[in-house]
Amino acid sequence: MVQEMAAAIATDLLLERESLLGSLAASFDAAQHGFGRLALVSGEAGAGKTSVVRRFCDQLPGGTTVLSGACDPLVTPRPLGPFLEIGERSDRTIVGETAPDVAGALLDLALEPVVFVVEDLHWADEATLDVVRLLGRRVSSTSGLVIVTYRDDELARDHSLRICLGDLATTEGVERLHVEPLTVDGVSQLAAGRDIDPVALFELTSGNPFYVTEVLAGGNGVVPETVRDIVLARVAQLSPPAAAVVEAASIAPPSLDGPLLLAVCGEAADSVDECLASGVLRVVDGSLVFRHELARTTVEESLSPARRLALHRAVLLGLGDEKRPLDLARLAYHAEAADEESAVLRFAPAAAEQAARAGSYREAAAQYERALRFAGNLGPGDRAALLEGRSRACYLADDQLEAIAVIREAIRCRQEQDAPLQEARALTELADYLNCRGFLRESEETVERATELVLGHPEQREHAYVLEAAARFRGDGDQASRIELARKAVAIGERFGDEHVAGHARVTLGSATALGDLDAGLPLLEEAVQIARRSGESEVVARALNNMGYLCADRFRYELGDAYYDAALEHCAEYTSDLWRISVLALSSLSYLARARFDDATRQALAILDDPRESPWPHHTALVVLGLVRARRGDPGASEPLAETATVDLQPEEFHAIVDRATAQAEIAWLEGKPEDAAAATEATVEAAIERGDAAAIARLAFWRRLAGTETDGILGAEGPYVLALVGDWDAAAAEWERRGEPYEAALALSRTGDVQAMRRAHTELLRIGARPLAAMVARELREKGVRDVPRGPQAATKANEAELTRRELEVLGLVADGLRNADIAERLFLSPRTVDHHVSAIRRKLGARTRGEAVAAAGRLGLLQDR
Repeated sequence: MVQEMAAAIATDLLLERESLLGSLAASFDAAQHGFGRLALVSGEAGAGKTSVVRRFCDQLPGGTTVLSGACDPLVTPRPLGPFLEIGERSDRTIVGETAPDVAGALLDLALEPVVFVVEDLHWADEATLDVVRLLGRRVSSTSGLVIVTYRDDELARDHSLRICLGDLATTEGVERLHVEPLTVDGVSQLAAGRDIDPVALFELTSGNPFYVTEVLAGGNGVVPETVRDIVLARVAQLSPPAAAVVEAASIAPPSLDGPLLLAVCGEAADSVDECLASGVLRVVDGSLVFRHELARTTVEESLSPARRLALHRAVLLGLGDEKRPLDLARLAYHAEAADEESAVLRFAPAAAEQAARAGSYREAAAQYERALRFAGNLGPGDRAALLEGRSRACYLADDQLEAIAVIREAIRCRQEQDAPLQEARALTELADYLNCRGFLRESEETVERATELVLGHPEQREHAYVLEAAARFRGDGDQASRIELARKAVAIGERFGDEHVAGHARVTLGSATALGDLDAGLPLLEEAVQIARRSGESEVVARALNNMGYLCADRFRYELGDAYYDAALEHCAEYTSDLWRISVLALSSLSYLARARFDDATRQALAILDDPRESPWPHHTALVVLGLVRARRGDPGASEPLAETATVDLQPEEFHAIVDRATAQAEIAWLEGKPEDAAAATEATVEAAIERGDAAAIARLAFWRRLAGTETDGILGAEGPYVLALVGDWDAAAAEWERRGEPYEAALALSRTGDVQAMRRAHTELLRIGARPLAAMVARELREKGVRDVPRGPQAATKANEAELTRRELEVLGLVADGLRNADIAERLFLSPRTVDHHVSAIRRKLGARTRGEAVAAAGRLGLLQDR
């Protein structure tokens, strides 16, 4: 036993980690001087992230405050788990049920030097990720160092952590550190003096420090065939009581504390010392934990079904002790694993509500789903309540199709229950989801069904939901009737104390008012935001700010709209409002495009395309914006995003988006000198617009068809610059676009006047905004008119390195431009492929590029490749 302990201790050496420790030390020093940092420490499972962080913390000056917590490896983690752990393990009070509250409490602590450590962020709930986002944005003005560890080898494209990391990509004070596997030399140093082949050990473990130390701790000189064999061989050496303790610890993540150990293991708890001596378990803050999660899952997976069930039931009883604080997520997890129906139905819905309050909507949906798996014996009303909770959580997580399917099942339960008012309320939820997904006609029909159901019943809170839905979604009323319906909904909601529906009704009232008079509607929406913030209705705040940004942009008050969009994005990041975040990004990208702010438009569009959420209209809009930006700037691949729109599940009822796509296709074809393609791209859509009597759409489509040499039959009852251009008044069209603050269209109109001075003005403006293809077209036409002094624009080499690329990133960028693959670049520069991957990712991020090709194109515009 002494020999095994010595082997375990000897393998705790840290090798090849000096640079990581140096980087953390530099970040700590910066924080000490009031320039806080967030260090994102990544690596594969077993790479030694925790060991690096622990060693760094051990080397900190005496008296340094270190507050640490870890995310739980549960299928559905508890909201804000690591920060609750910080509060439990220290004398620091971390108060709050929401991410902003918790982040605020941590930042208050960071007014003095402090180190926060959050382990295993890949297991985090959404609220925890939101806290990390907020810390990342604000820590730079504090004396705090936040260290976050996560596995980067297990992140699927739709993993929430990817979105969090993307949001922090360009944030000041954020540093990314990667823990690489050990080299052959490193493994050889660890194995020095052991009767084992270091090369064979390296080949088995790929240099993974955890696997290496597990083999060496075995002490028998044998390299096992699999990593699983490594762990189980060590457990097999334990006595039966000690093995029972290890099995109990494997089934009860994140740890097994003293009271729980006694409750689950009984007399076997006396074997703890043997478990510790073997190195299989260790003690952290008085609780037993595995040296690594890989070892825990290996032991757990080795248990028989009967043994696993018995252990879960024992843990459930221990956690349910009335002397312990209720850990709802953990109780729900063990209740399901123990197959205890009553316990699941007690704890899972409560855990879902807790998660929803914290903004962890995916966790809330998962907890409701857990409860529904055990709801077979419930009555239709109780089952409907669970379904409604899950549906709302799915919707707010932007899982719209699932939300629609679940709320339909809830409606069937309400019908079975014979509860017309509750059915009507569920129908308004369905109408909301259908409208968001683009099923506009069915949404209206659903509201009509809800309206019929509440007729003749004494007024209840459900009436407010129906009135608000009718004001928002029914298409058979004028603005005055919508305003009146919304006012009634506000009054009923307030009378019954339902701030959720009252808040949405205020937003609907303000929006309907603003459509007729923006200056009259905005104060109503501002008031709705203030009331919703006080009452904690974060969804209402997000919707109101989204609408305010849109309404301002729709009236060409773009700068005011920007302020609302920025506030909306900040709010959505704090409260995990993915549904509204995606919508705001799409609207914002359109606003930037209208003002020829191409870099900003691209940044917002790429943020949508890099997000795994499924909203069709924002995704479609992002592709259209990206295609138009490429076309207007002369970047390659302008048609590719437009082609990709065919894969988006956009509904035909969202006709405005279909018109956006058709006009974009026509513009791209026209810029590329393919007038026949422009005509073909708009043919079906213009016919549909004429059939609908959509004069504004007809005018937009006819404008591009006219430029392409194709005339359009049909009435032109709309007003605005497109109609002015179509009747030949290009000067008036240019003036109107200029008044609106849309320089690209204004320059285009000026270029069509035929007047040399107007064309010169257009050419100058097009060069200023970077619209090279149209500028070249205008320059060619000016030369055809005999003008010889047409400027060609600034040389690319005169532009500064606006992207702030490092010297190494510029070097990598040049090799990317030469067509080298990452592996080739790594060989050329004597770097690891993973390091080159990180450099290329950083280059794409800084240049706002989605692909390597886009990065090269952006670099060309900025003159970054001029000297090559």
